[in-house]
Amino acid sequence: MVWVSCNTENPEQPKEPTTAELKQHLAKANEDLVRVEEMDIENYIKRYKWNMEKLGSGLRYMVYEKGKGRPVELNTIVKYNYRTELLNGIECYSSDDNGPKEFLVGKGGVESGLEQAVLQLREGDRAKIILPSHLAFGLLGDDDCIPKKAVVIYDLEVLSVTNPKNLN
Repeated sequence: MVWVSCNTENPEQPKEPTTAELKQHLAKANEDLVRVEEMDIENYIKRYKWNMEKLGSGLRYMVYEKGKGRPVELNTIVKYNYRTELLNGIECYSSDDNGPKEFLVGKGGVESGLEQAVLQLREGDRAKIILPSHLAFGLLGDDDCIPKKAVVIYDLEVLSVTNPKNLN
């Protein structure tokens, strides 16, 4: 025997979330991700017993060898040796493999955190720099060695700070 119900009442349908509710949920998820990343960075710093300065953006840096040269300023060209790695110790890039790099400070073309960091340095400085993911390669990574949402650690040496020949 089969029993069939003919209940004509509509069960209550789930309510679609409002735009405000969706934004609130996404903001909470983002806060949680940032909090976890902050804890990972703090644990990394404690593990190596580094005494780092922290900027309002979340960037951290520590000059471990002070140079005596010209300070890095906007509209100067900074040339540097580097080694980048992830929090898990995996090396991504280095000037040993790729040669030194340079860029015009204030014109972009590099991670925003790297640009912020070099403005704290001068020619001859050697520094450890930690870029939270939002100051490094963000949600997508770099499509090569750096994965999505990755914190990037730089070991950086400022080789020279010069004026560009032509500033457009």
